[in-house]
Formats: sequence, C-alpha cells, structure tokens
Amino acid sequence: MIIEALIAFTFVASMAVLLAPDEWAGRLAAALSLLPVVGSLYMWSRFDAAGNALTGGSVAFETMVPWMELGGYTLNWHVGVDGIGLPLVVLTTILSTLAIVSAWTPIDDRQSQFYGLMLFMEANLLGVFTALDFFVWFVFWEAVLLPMYFLIGVWGGPRRKYAAIKFFVYTNIASLAMFIGFIALVFGLGDSVSSLDMPAIAGALRAGELGSLYGIPAATLRSVAFVAMFLGFAVKVPIVPFHTWLPDAHVEAPSPVSVMLAGVLLKMGTYALLRFNFTMLPETATQFAVPIALIAVVSVIYGAMLALAQQDLKRIVAYSSVSSMGYVILGLIAYTTYGVGGATFQMIAHGLISGLMFMSVGVIYNTTHTRMVGDMSGMADRMPVTTGILVAGAFGYMGLPLMAGFAGEFFIFKGAFASTVHVAMPLFTAVAMFGIVVVAGYLLFAMQRTLFGTFRLETDYEVGPAPLHETVPLAILLVTIIVLGVAPDLFFGMIQDAVDPLLDFGGELS
Repeated sequence: MIIEALIAFTFVASMAVLLAPDEWAGRLAAALSLLPVVGSLYMWSRFDAAGNALTGGSVAFETMVPWMELGGYTLNWHVGVDGIGLPLVVLTTILSTLAIVSAWTPIDDRQSQFYGLMLFMEANLLGVFTALDFFVWFVFWEAVLLPMYFLIGVWGGPRRKYAAIKFFVYTNIASLAMFIGFIALVFGLGDSVSSLDMPAIAGALRAGELGSLYGIPAATLRSVAFVAMFLGFAVKVPIVPFHTWLPDAHVEAPSPVSVMLAGVLLKMGTYALLRFNFTMLPETATQFAVPIALIAVVSVIYGAMLALAQQDLKRIVAYSSVSSMGYVILGLIAYTTYGVGGATFQMIAHGLISGLMFMSVGVIYNTTHTRMVGDMSGMADRMPVTTGILVAGAFGYMGLPLMAGFAGEFFIFKGAFASTVHVAMPLFTAVAMFGIVVVAGYLLFAMQRTLFGTFRLETDYEVGPAPLHETVPLAILLVTIIVLGVAPDLFFGMIQDAVDPLLDFGGELS
C-alpha cells in the first residue's frame, strides 16, 4: 500500500499548503515533499520485481481492488511499479522537492496557491507512473494538465495566458486522439477483455486476439489506433512537428515550473509511448519503423538547429529538450535491450540534466532579471558557483563521459546500431549522432558569451553569489547526474529486467 500512501499523502499535503499562510507555504511545501522522496527511495531500495508489468512480468508494490462497473467493463484500482515506472517515480519526487526549494526566491505572490498546485501536480504524476488500469491512469494523466495550466497562466511572464491556453489546447486535443485510438482497440478485443486493466489488454493484443470493428479489419484497426495514440503522445513528448507549444510554455513559465515541465511532464509522453504503442502493438511499431526513426532524427537535428538560433537561454534549453527526446524515440523504435533500456535511462538522465539547466538559468535570472545572451557577459566572476554548475550541466547535455547523459546516449546508440527492425537503422543512428556536435556548438557559444569575458550587464541590478537555498538544489542535481553516470546500474539493471519481456513478441530482436 506504499504507492497509495505516497499519492494520498501528497494530495493531502497539497491541500494543507493551499490553506497555509503565504509566509509559511514555501517551507511547509518543501518539508512535506521530503516524505515522498523518502518513500520513493525506500521503494527503490526494496525493489524486487523482474519483468514488464504490461507483458505478464511481475510488478512490485502492487494493489488491485475492484472499483466499479462502467459500460460493461470492470474498473479496478490497480497500481504497481516495475523497472520502467520506478525510476520515474524517484525522478518525480526528487525534482519536485528541488523545484519547490528553487521557487523560494522568484515566487512572492499567492505562494500558498503556487506551492499547493506544485504538490497537486506531483501527486498526479505519481499516479501516471504507477497506475495499471487505463481509467485510473487517464484520470491522473488529465489531472496533471490543470495545475500546469494555472502555474503558467498565473505566475508566468507577459504572454502567460497565451502560453497556458496553447499548452492546454494542444495537450487536450492530443489526449482525445490517444483516447479514441486506445478505446478502439478495447472495443476491437470484444469479449477477450472484461476490464480496462492495462496488463490484460496488452496481453490480449500481443496474443493476436484483436478482431474487426464495424467492418474495419484487425490489421487496419491496429495501424489506425497505433497512429492515433502515437500522435497523441507525440504532442506531449514533444517531437517535431508537434513541438511548437513547448518554447512558449517554457519561456513564460517560472523557472521552477520549467524544471517540472522539462524534467517530468515531457517524460509522460515517452513513458506512455513505451507503455502503449511499443508494448501493446510491437509488430505495428516495427512496420512504422522507418517513419518513426525519421521523425526521431529530424527532432534531434531540427531541435538542435533551432536552439542554435536562439538568444534567450530558456529557449535554448527548451529546444534542447526537443532534440534530446528525439534520441529517446530512436532508442524505443530500435527494439533492442540497449535501445529501449537506454531510452528509458535517457528519460531519467534528461530529466535531471534539463532540470539542472532550467534551474541554473532561473538562478541567473533571479539576479540579473534577463535571460538574453547579448545582455550579459562575465557572470563567472560574480556568480562562480552557479556558473560552474551550469557549465557542468551543459557538458552533461553534450554527453560528457561519467555523466548520466553519456550513459543514456551510449546505450541508445549501442542498441540502435544493433537493431534489426530495418536495414536503415544504423544510418538513422549515425545521422542522429551528428546532433551531439550541434548541441556542443550552441551550448559552448551561449556559455562563452554569457559566462566568461569582461563583466557586463544591460540591466541595472547588483550581481553577486546566489543564496544557499538556490545553489544547494543545483549541487544535489549535479551530484545525482554524476552518480548515475559513474554507476548507471543503479537503475539500468532493473530497467533491463523490465525491458526484456517487452522485446519477446514472436522473435527476440535484441
């Protein structure tokens, strides 16, 4: 019952913070958020489950209780974690706490509401990564949108309302497309399933029990449903050409909210692609291997080139996320142990690194009140600790060895080069690797102009070292990135155990 306890506690904590006086809200939220961190680390230390939860493998900390009947289907409260979901639960709890602490300086209005919404979002994210019944999962999935909408729309920048509405409309339409695709599969299974339990549905689909629906043959239904779900999740990732909402959301959102958006919310899309498209319909995914790999490569290169053209530090990091998520998609479509496992590991690595980058940019903005590359230089002289951590995070983005980003990209490239889903996969992989060069180019260019040289600042603010409560979260993230880079098996072993059953669908591809 530990999963239920974590989710329930975080919901109650969000309500408590909402009712607290503003002057206490930030500290209270940070203190209460520590318990989910402890709980997730306890789950990690006690984790003992091999196999993928959606393909018949065992799952840890599982609870399954019948809930109600809906339209002839039994809805269950079914939660649990395997080696894919648990690392994302740990990531969510750690980033949530650090993002809350990093908000102490920039958030000075309606603080109880801000921190309450942050905890409410964390509770729903925990639900997304642990729910194994589609109805329960979908409730959590949609509920995440609400706090993010208000966090951007109320505490964001000058164009916050536009960015919040754009985010909500894009993701809501995407959810509708995904929902239609999945429900079409459920109806096509007919009497083969009597509930919306995701492991049961995945098992029936992989066993070939899908029939026709309203005269649509099973093969066509598979393809149409796969595309509908892929498009729905692609918006959340986001990948090209569905990425246009992301820069606006990041630029207008407060930096702590950008940390959660890039660090965790984008992983909802890649996690769902793995759980639904690539787990439930593996044969269909391999049939679309070439267009999916092409989309991944375009996202890597195009996202990196867009970042190269930006002058706003937040836009640079935002477009970097589009590029990095392209690597995750490439690893998923490889359908090898290292490809899919590396993609999952890269979700964690990117969540930590992007969180570090957005948080570092936020610390600089708190002092300078500008994010434009041309507005400042020589920040290393005045903010040495923040600058050093930002440089280290940038090198992590570039794939510096002994950092988590290198491990994730190495696993993906190893798995993608060995993939047999299509003869062109090595070529797609080689082209995608060029993205690392572009990443190095724009990050080095931005750092050289803003951090080094003679000190200059266009805005009229005094610049000095950041306060301890801003640098400590940065240091914790950097240490975590290095630890996972030095010892990736802290997570990669359990990820491999969960991935291996997923690859067995009539012929091992690894």
